[in-house]
Amino acid sequence: MNQSVIFTDQVYPETNQVKFIAQQQGININCYASFSVISELCDKQVVSGSNVVCLFEQCRFDLEDQAEALIEQEAFNDSGDIILA
Repeated sequence: MNQSVIFTDQVYPETNQVKFIAQQQGININCYASFSVISELCDKQVVSGSNVVCLFEQCRFDLEDQAEALIEQEAFNDSGDIILA
């Protein structure tokens, strides 16, 4: 893992996605994982507002790896966020 990208423990459930925070060179980067991405990584389990944080934690390392790769590729959207869809 590249130590220039660090992920916080904070997870914010939103409508149909989860926001988690990466830090690179002291700058916070909002990363978003859709419920469908989380479902795919968790053996196609149904993701809802009530279980999304638990399922996110089950696949956190995979999501962080994907987000880190996109950060290194500078694949930011127009708002400067990383989207895992």
